[in-house]
Amino acid sequence: MAGYFELVDAPDGGYRIRMLDGAGSLMAVSVTFPTKRAAVAGIAQAREIAGTGLVRDRSAGGQVAPAGSLTRMNRRATGGASRGTTLSGGSLAAGKRARAHH
Repeated sequence: MAGYFELVDAPDGGYRIRMLDGAGSLMAVSVTFPTKRAAVAGIAQAREIAGTGLVRDRSAGGQVAPAGSLTRMNRRATGGASRGTTLSGGSLAAGKRARAHH
């Protein structure tokens, strides 16, 4: 089964998105969105990033990846198109806030 998104109330007001895998394990939590409409737009952006986003390895160990995935990672890093947005720190960053980090 594929994973899914949950729209939840944020503790400080607004809404957050939780991304869960098919077994229901938490994969990521978004930033706080002010409205449900903004949160739904954040889900759309997260889907795009997950499908086309560049992988940037900023870990201390460098680019260590499972066999077969490093080739794609290097190809995307050198010649692929990037929207300048990444999934990092366990958060799904969306919109202006994501772009502000780069």
